[in-house]
Amino acid sequence: MRLRITFSKQGPLRYTGHLDLHKIWERAARRAALPLAYSQGFHPHPQIQLAAALPLGFSSRCEVVDLKLTENLSLAGLVERIQTVVPSGLTILRVETVDERAPALQTQVISAEYEVELLENIHPHTLEQRIETILNAPSLPRERRGKPYDLRPLIEQLTVSPAPAAQPDQHGKLLMRLAAREGATGRPEEVLDALGIPLEATRIERTQLIFK
Repeated sequence: MRLRITFSKQGPLRYTGHLDLHKIWERAARRAALPLAYSQGFHPHPQIQLAAALPLGFSSRCEVVDLKLTENLSLAGLVERIQTVVPSGLTILRVETVDERAPALQTQVISAEYEVELLENIHPHTLEQRIETILNAPSLPRERRGKPYDLRPLIEQLTVSPAPAAQPDQHGKLLMRLAAREGATGRPEEVLDALGIPLEATRIERTQLIFK
């Protein structure tokens, strides 16, 4: 049985890395008495697949993990059963089954959407001009880990949502849809850098993962 769990990641859990999150799910499966399947060989490891790594400091309301089990379980009451054993900040949103023969979860992600809350005031017209410049650019040469790449084709959508007039203390939000394929992943902080917005002047949340 292949169990797919959609969950949110909030609060202090935002600073939990990808490998530690994997361990959290292994521990949760044990505590919830889920019959987790393990790989073969000298060093068996639990068959857990996380859809896409989330950078430290980002929150999310759309994370996905697949757990392969050695036997079939009823889904009735499973959300509550798992919720009681996961740490604070991790909320189970949905549990479903998927075809065991389906490709690995991480190979199915093609895009990710982000909501970027602006913590400092930028005039909407200025921000719209910067966005237009980026979207009209034929290329945006960047460098990641010493390797050059083009950021522009990784930006699928980029818009600004102004702050409501009734909430003058807010500064609006950026909405991004970025490629998230293997070897072609757009990162919100790199888009912010291209826009001239410091990462520390924002709060970023992943809102949706798009699959093939």
